[in-house]
Amino acid sequence: MAIRSEQCDHCHLPLPDDEEISSTIEGKQMHFCCHGCQMVCETIYGSGMGGFYQRTPEGETLQPPPDIDSQLEVYDLDDVQREFVPDLGELREIHLLIEGIHCAACVWLIEHRLASESAVLKANVNLSVKKLHLKWDNREIKLSQIMHALGQIGYAAVPYDPEAAEGQIKKQNRHLLFRLSFAGFAAMNLMWISIALYAGADEGKFKELFYWLGLGLATPTLLYSGYPFFRGAMTGLMNRHLTMDLPIAIGASITYLYSCYVVISGSEIAHVYFDTVVNFLFVILTGRYLEAMSKRLAVQSSQRLLDLQPKIAHRIERDEIKIVPVSVLKENDLIQVKAGERIPADGLILKGESIIDESMLTGEFVPVAKFMGDKVSAGTTNKNGVLTLQVSGTLKDTALGKIIHLVDEAQSTKAPIQCTADKIIPWFVSITLLLATISFLFWYSTDIEIALMAAVSVLIITCPCAFGLATPMAIAVATGVGARMGILVKHGAVLEILSSVRHFVFDKTGTLTQGKMLVSTILTSDLKQKTIKTIIPNNNFIEQLNAQQKNSLNLSACLESYSEHTIAKAIVNFSQQYEFYKKVEFEQIKVVSGSGIQGEYQGQIMAIGSLNWIKVLANEKDHSSLSLLFSTMEQSVMEYHRLGSTVVYAWLENESLSAFVIEDKLRPNAKEIVQEMHQKNFKLTLLSGDKQEVADYMAKQLAIEEVIAEVMPDEKDQVIQQKQQYGDLIAMVGDGINDAPALVRADIGIAMGSGTDVSIDSADVILVNGELEKIPLAAELSRVTLKTIKQNIALSIVYNIIMVPLAMAAMITPLVAAISMPLSSLLVIGNAARIRWSFRNIKKS
Repeated sequence: MAIRSEQCDHCHLPLPDDEEISSTIEGKQMHFCCHGCQMVCETIYGSGMGGFYQRTPEGETLQPPPDIDSQLEVYDLDDVQREFVPDLGELREIHLLIEGIHCAACVWLIEHRLASESAVLKANVNLSVKKLHLKWDNREIKLSQIMHALGQIGYAAVPYDPEAAEGQIKKQNRHLLFRLSFAGFAAMNLMWISIALYAGADEGKFKELFYWLGLGLATPTLLYSGYPFFRGAMTGLMNRHLTMDLPIAIGASITYLYSCYVVISGSEIAHVYFDTVVNFLFVILTGRYLEAMSKRLAVQSSQRLLDLQPKIAHRIERDEIKIVPVSVLKENDLIQVKAGERIPADGLILKGESIIDESMLTGEFVPVAKFMGDKVSAGTTNKNGVLTLQVSGTLKDTALGKIIHLVDEAQSTKAPIQCTADKIIPWFVSITLLLATISFLFWYSTDIEIALMAAVSVLIITCPCAFGLATPMAIAVATGVGARMGILVKHGAVLEILSSVRHFVFDKTGTLTQGKMLVSTILTSDLKQKTIKTIIPNNNFIEQLNAQQKNSLNLSACLESYSEHTIAKAIVNFSQQYEFYKKVEFEQIKVVSGSGIQGEYQGQIMAIGSLNWIKVLANEKDHSSLSLLFSTMEQSVMEYHRLGSTVVYAWLENESLSAFVIEDKLRPNAKEIVQEMHQKNFKLTLLSGDKQEVADYMAKQLAIEEVIAEVMPDEKDQVIQQKQQYGDLIAMVGDGINDAPALVRADIGIAMGSGTDVSIDSADVILVNGELEKIPLAAELSRVTLKTIKQNIALSIVYNIIMVPLAMAAMITPLVAAISMPLSSLLVIGNAARIRWSFRNIKKS
């Protein structure tokens, strides 16, 4: 008869006292805490995947299987899947959030279980975010069947939702914070005990009391706060990989066990090191927590993109307008969009005309006039006028939805670089264990306590603190220096990757240009003399104008003040900058969408807008004799059009015709920065959604050889991906929502601090004040940082080459080892501080 165990054979939780649940599996009697664990265990063995239990780290407590939704079939409906599945064809893809994943063994079990289904074409599990990327043939298997299969082996799956994912990350970070706080509390209290012992209490009658107090504080700290390291070490060993967690776990465990031995044996010559154990855990957990906080950024950037998608729409049903959720809109539905509202879905304008702000998609700041028959995109803003649209795409089928999908896809495929220290640590750990074992065996025949002290001294003095600090300390100093200079680095690996980047791709608008519409040139004419004068604004240009020209410019600015258009604001700001703005009132103001604005002043008509529209107005007022002047003005501004500038015309009846050339100028130091990067042998590419001739002219000004223009957001992402396929490490510099997929896809994404929140959240490096000169500076900072990391590792190795032989020779006690151990760390810290010295003369940002 089999002996009943005290723990569930699946999840290792205690068995219930009032009920016995058991099964005979592969000839062995197994006991379970619930019927869920029984079913899962039978399924795992029945599928031939009993290896799951061998891969689960020893001592790991699994969770009982989560409750499975009894109505999973609802996820088979196309109307439901439309929100999560990009393409509702025969072959479908989805990201599922998996509840119950805890280690690499879970990843193995899920992937192998789904691989047994022939209709499942791809099943990749991301352990860090607990997300499954699934591709299946919907003709042969339904999504609900896959979710049921996961439930049978103990995992609950739901379609991935950024809000749910963010909640899961918050939960994990909260648990890590609890462990960190517990270690911090214990470290503070042990500090007082250590002070008392170092002050002489280790020789008095309270010595034993202090030792037991230290044991009482260190024990729960090691078990609770140190749990992630033990779990990581065991997982690494089960997967035949020596991770950073292993030396941490060994160092903490051996030091703790030795201290326990000292307390229990009452040794008079040995010392306890409970404070070393707790302080070590506290410092490492602090670094882990700060690193974990950065994981939320990916979810937040996706959430910000989703926030651009309106939640409701005004659907037209039998001449009535009803407010409905965007999720219920279907293709060919009719919707109404009022002025100032975001457009809820991609569509075709059936009625109305307006100015549409598409900057969130194109990155270009000039609003676009839209008329009947034109297409509009979800998330863009209707600036004026009421539109009736026929829906052509909703949710994930919209241009905005595709951008969101691209960001999520790029985030899930970007692989983090392995730190230089991690490549050395497995060998370092193996050698440390070997040397400690040799030391113990060599001295064992002489004296067991000397043998134990020698082995522990080796482990303490070769503690991986220096290796652990080699990378993070250099990165901590570098990120601090970067922050002082206005360069924010989101996570440490960025500096390491950036040091190897030789190819920078620049967005145009708002990155190389100022992102502001400015009046660069004014052309004025006298209707009587029919002559045209070109004026370049400067400090004294007002003195070049006669009274009539000044009056015309002022009236133009006053009329434009009635408009909210970006170009109108540029003209008003221009007049205020040069202090010729004197407010006058217009009458009968009329805004003509896509054409311009007109008003009446002292009985005279004034109009500002497109030349063709002004020609029509002039003919209506019987001013057809001006046709020659209009043609001359049109010829005069042709060169500005060729260079990509926007030109608006101002006509004051019976007095003047003017033209304002509006430009988005280069940043003041853009040419110098590009020249500096050329001198450093960086390869540069200009990537823009603007017209080819405009981008070519900009590239010619900057001496950038490669130009890729007229690209949409998804094409920017593809351009980056294509360049990566040639083996280049790519840094993308951008500032708009439309740059977000490319910023994430690139090996390094650099966002201008003046850009949108989404571009900033999607980037790895943020230039706080949007200063271009910080880009080569960031590259130099990364190069110095990587060099320092390598030096730190070399210092750590040299230190150990000197000190380890002394420890093996029993010439160093654990106490001396504990004192000596920080020396390697101090060397690393001192060397890392040199980064700050290297950039001491750089101006603070």
